[in-house]
Amino acid sequence: MKLLLVEDDPSMQSTLQRTLGRRQIDVRVCGDGAEALAQWQAIEPDVVALDLSLPGMDGLEVLTRARASGLRTPVLMLTARGTVGDRILGLNAGADDYLPKPFDLDELEARLRALRRRSPADPAVAAAPVEIGALRLEPASGAFYLRGEALELTPREAALLRALAARPGHAVTKERLFELVFPGETQVQYEAIEVVVYRLRKKLAGTGCALMTLRGLGYLLREEQAS
Repeated sequence: MKLLLVEDDPSMQSTLQRTLGRRQIDVRVCGDGAEALAQWQAIEPDVVALDLSLPGMDGLEVLTRARASGLRTPVLMLTARGTVGDRILGLNAGADDYLPKPFDLDELEARLRALRRRSPADPAVAAAPVEIGALRLEPASGAFYLRGEALELTPREAALLRALAARPGHAVTKERLFELVFPGETQVQYEAIEVVVYRLRKKLAGTGCALMTLRGLGYLLREEQAS
């Protein structure tokens, strides 16, 4: 696996490059946003590990520019504890997963390999719009459109809908959705995800999309069947 590590701490750069290298991961490192974009396009990594706290162009801007330019590489955000807002912004900007610092190296490797396994082999497939009923998700921008018009969503609604639209017709567990919608928020009650689901269902009414609850399994999004 070829990994692009975007991290400005030289000590962490060398530690991860050495440790992950022993685990058959080819790690290329860079420490600023502009260099990250250039390397991302040049080496075509399998996965990008992106620290959001970078000097100059921060990680969020790197991610936004990368997605806008059509780069669909899976991205694991590396974030400091407590930066809940940054995590939400990162997920909404197109990140695929996040890992708070400090992290366990075994978990880091597991998350990187999981992202690599989920990545489509054909970039054209990854960039193809997802259409469910009258709803369309543009992967390049992460934006949703309803009958050609941008669908207004809160960051939490967008995070939940994006997770479900990534696997239409397949259940996503309540636990996983909670991690994506309320990343790192220890003060939020677990049932809060149901409030987001309720509000999202109201916005999807009449769109041809059904947001279904599967008791014991989670939620799924599918096209409504004609009666």
